[in-house]
Amino acid sequence: MDTKKKLILSLYRQHKATQSKLHKLTYLFWECTLRCNFNCMHCGSDCTRQAAVPDMPKEDFLRVLADIRPHVNPHKTMIVLTGGEPLVRKDLAECGQAMYDMGYPWGFVTNGWGLEEKRLQSLLNAGLRSVTVSLDGYTEESHDWFRGKQGSWLRAINAISRVVSTPDLVYDVVTCVNKKNIADLPKLRDLLISLGVTHWRLFTVFPKGRAKDNPLLKLSTVEFRQMMDFIRDTRREGKINASYGCEGYLEDYEMEVRDTPFHCQAGINIASVLANGDISACPSLRGDYVQGNIYQDDFWTVWNSRYQIMRDRSWTKTGKCASCKSYKYCQGNGLHLRDEKTGELLHCHLEMMGKETQAEPKFENVLTAAFRFLT
Repeated sequence: MDTKKKLILSLYRQHKATQSKLHKLTYLFWECTLRCNFNCMHCGSDCTRQAAVPDMPKEDFLRVLADIRPHVNPHKTMIVLTGGEPLVRKDLAECGQAMYDMGYPWGFVTNGWGLEEKRLQSLLNAGLRSVTVSLDGYTEESHDWFRGKQGSWLRAINAISRVVSTPDLVYDVVTCVNKKNIADLPKLRDLLISLGVTHWRLFTVFPKGRAKDNPLLKLSTVEFRQMMDFIRDTRREGKINASYGCEGYLEDYEMEVRDTPFHCQAGINIASVLANGDISACPSLRGDYVQGNIYQDDFWTVWNSRYQIMRDRSWTKTGKCASCKSYKYCQGNGLHLRDEKTGELLHCHLEMMGKETQAEPKFENVLTAAFRFLT
């Protein structure tokens, strides 16, 4: 890694430390349902058509928003509905309208199946501000295989077209890269550009839920680097804003495949209310990461007095992370990539790139070196 990039990462470390102390809530996820009309191969929650946990009544979540409203600027606190598939809730527009009336911008993540024109318009009328649509293949065969739903590719394409043509709607398209679609990424990029898509986010599968033991979903080192090079080159072309998700630390690829350095904001700027009322950070964090429950605890008290496991991550400096030279920038990788019971790191992006985690060499202080380089 060049010295200039080390300087930026070192300064960003200070920014992350400051953000951890301030822990200003800017994103609140609501897992509004665990029901889903798909059967995706990578599902971390193992969602089904009839979920064991019933949908949370909207009044229960709205009570949380009302309670925190005196403590946040609602206009700058984004509410994102996830699942499951949020569109299976028939009262989604009512939920959105109530959030909008309280001053909160809101959006949702969807597979696109139920986003017909009439439904989209009803949600826009209820104050909808952002949408994320999943598209996981250039062809019907690869997308429908991954999503476990015949006809889902065309529905996703139609949903994306509607979203793109909606003025002032913030959106992105997300793609889960796997062995069956990686070779088609250039064609998929060109398809999205032809649809007018401006923002495209790519990510990889992490080993939890249904994806845990599926070899077709995990990229090899060669494939992982191929994806990174593709994202970097696509960004340089400038026809579509492609980026890698907030998955983990990427060393030499930092600031080349996304806008800012890696920063897991779980519990720092991001919280979530899960379907059963559990209070966590990003919805992927469950198990021992749960900090309370809205049916027993006051959300704002939990946000301010707990989350230590996420705001002080020194506990992650164990195992392969203990002597890793990149730990000071990585800080144990994304917390969703660690075992929810033992804390063990399950997925290291440096290893994915074929790099060994090794002890930090005794170089001169990076800031001193950077100063010499820049002057």
